[in-house]
Amino acid sequence: MSFGIPARAGLRDDVLCLADSLMEGRGHATRGAVEAQAYLCRRFRQIGLEPTLQTFRTERGVGRNVIAINTGNPQSRQYTLICAHYDGVGKLNGMVYPGADTNASGVAVMLYLAEQLKGSGRNYIFAALDGYSERLAGAEELASVGKWKLSLVVNLDTIGSVLAPPNKYRPDFLIALGGKKYEKQFDLANEGIGLRVYYDYYRSKSFTEYFYTKISDQAPFLSKSIPSVMFTSGITMNTNKVTDDASSIDFEILTKRAELIRNWLSL
Repeated sequence: MSFGIPARAGLRDDVLCLADSLMEGRGHATRGAVEAQAYLCRRFRQIGLEPTLQTFRTERGVGRNVIAINTGNPQSRQYTLICAHYDGVGKLNGMVYPGADTNASGVAVMLYLAEQLKGSGRNYIFAALDGYSERLAGAEELASVGKWKLSLVVNLDTIGSVLAPPNKYRPDFLIALGGKKYEKQFDLANEGIGLRVYYDYYRSKSFTEYFYTKISDQAPFLSKSIPSVMFTSGITMNTNKVTDDASSIDFEILTKRAELIRNWLSL
């Protein structure tokens, strides 16, 4: 099925690299995570942003957030944080869990946005977060830093699949939890793209509240009353499975999702 916008090579390349066997599923505090950190640093430098590592400890070892800052407006102290966790299940019982959708897809979109928004004249923090599997430790660490005044947090978590659409007749969709108050802006950003945008998690009030306030990396920021939006395409049959490789991603739809989010942030 074609929706008129070709997949961007950069998104595909980033997902393929992060889901490669060299990364061994990017398990927290493993060699694969170190490989992922090195890759992310290289990518930020290619984009023209200087990365820094924010180190923290968990019960399993040392975690590292990879952070790059774009200060497009030095007169303002306010920043928008765009984040995605890069750690995954890793390697269990000799089997690698590639984590293409969970969450190489989110990291790829974060890198795409870093490239697209770098010259926008606005302030952004781009963060590839570690420690998702350790009670959101990386997000908790970043949220504890009072160095920046965050006006908005945008979290990208599992955003590349079309296998679990809220409406089986519309696989070209995006879920934006916390995004209802920006609905008119999303309508503008969606012009010419045509995604079906949902503001709840499969029409369930309890699941929407749970996933929005507890499950992903926006949660520590919400606890500090910082406005946040979580973008996702939902849990699928491949989530946290060995089958979550690049073939589980619809790169054409992923491109549309990335461009809608870029358009929204550019309004």
